[in-house]
Amino acid sequence: MTSAWIKFLRQSLFIQCWAIPTWLLLGLSKLAIFRLSFRKLAPRLGILQAKGYWIPLISEKQRLRAKQISKLVQGIAPYTPWESNCFPQAITARFLLGLYGIPGALYFGLCRDAGQIKAHAWVCSGSVRVTGGYSFNQFTVVGAYLFTLKMS
Repeated sequence: MTSAWIKFLRQSLFIQCWAIPTWLLLGLSKLAIFRLSFRKLAPRLGILQAKGYWIPLISEKQRLRAKQISKLVQGIAPYTPWESNCFPQAITARFLLGLYGIPGALYFGLCRDAGQIKAHAWVCSGSVRVTGGYSFNQFTVVGAYLFTLKMS
C-alpha cells in the first residue's frame, strides 16, 4: 500500500466518507465559477453584507465540525486535476457548512502586491478559518456573504 493510502486510512471516518463527494463538489464549484455569471452565483453564497462584516458565533459542536470540514476541503483540493484555488474551496466549504446548518461567512478580498491586484476568497465560521487562512490582515474585504441556513 502506498503512503498516500495509509495516510488516508488514518483519517477520521468523516473525512474518509466525504473525500469523494468533496472532490466532486470542488469540481462542480469550479464549473459553476466558469459557467455562471457572478450575479447568478452570488445569491447562492448567502446574504450580502452591505455594511460591516461579522462572523456568526457557533457552538462547540459546530466548531469541531467546521474544523473537520476545513481539514477535508483543504486536504482534498491538492488532489484535483483542475486548480482548486481559494474560490472553489470557499464555495465547497460554504456548501458543506450549510449542509450541516453551521453559520459562517464567505469573504472576497483584494490587495495590491508588486503593482498587481490579487483577489482572494475565504470562509470563516466562528473562530474557525475554514478555507483561505486568516486573510483579514492581508486583503481588503470587498464583499461578504453571510450564511446561516442550509443551501436552497
